[in-house]
Amino acid sequence: MKNYTPVDPAKTKAKAIDLMHPKPILRLLKAALLTALVALVWALSSTYVWANGDQILGSWVTPDDKAVVEIYQQDGQYFGKFVSLKEPNYGAEMQAEGLQGQPKVDRKNPDATQHQQPIIGLVMLNGMNFTVSTQGKQKWQGGTIYDPSNGKAYKCTIKLNADGTLDLRGYIGISLFGRTQTWRPQQG
Repeated sequence: MKNYTPVDPAKTKAKAIDLMHPKPILRLLKAALLTALVALVWALSSTYVWANGDQILGSWVTPDDKAVVEIYQQDGQYFGKFVSLKEPNYGAEMQAEGLQGQPKVDRKNPDATQHQQPIIGLVMLNGMNFTVSTQGKQKWQGGTIYDPSNGKAYKCTIKLNADGTLDLRGYIGISLFGRTQTWRPQQG
């Protein structure tokens, strides 16, 4: 006669439940895939939101609060014009030339027909194009920035900083030989 070992129903039931649950490795794999999918959707949506050239639209204050420049878009490119100056009129130093108290104009422009063009309203940032590099870096480039204090135009790049300021780099030839200004957004 054979001896049978009694079967404990609680252990049998536990084994049946274990067979119904997926193995821990599969559960971990599913969690990892779900996390990766959520991360991918978030990254793609974030890239879309941030890959927007219109982030620079609006009014910007130049260094030392000398001017306010409004950046706007036209035909897919970005431009900027002076909308106000800290000192919009010529001071006493221009009395000998008869300009004291008169609105500042583009006197140093190489095009003599522009010498009576008021500085306020003057388009000084021209033809900037928004680009995103393969590394995800965003910048505006391909245009020029005009300096009415010397009548010269320079190639230009613009970078939006994490703190909300703009770095504008004007240069001749290559960017290495140039000057950078930081503009801040105008408040209120």
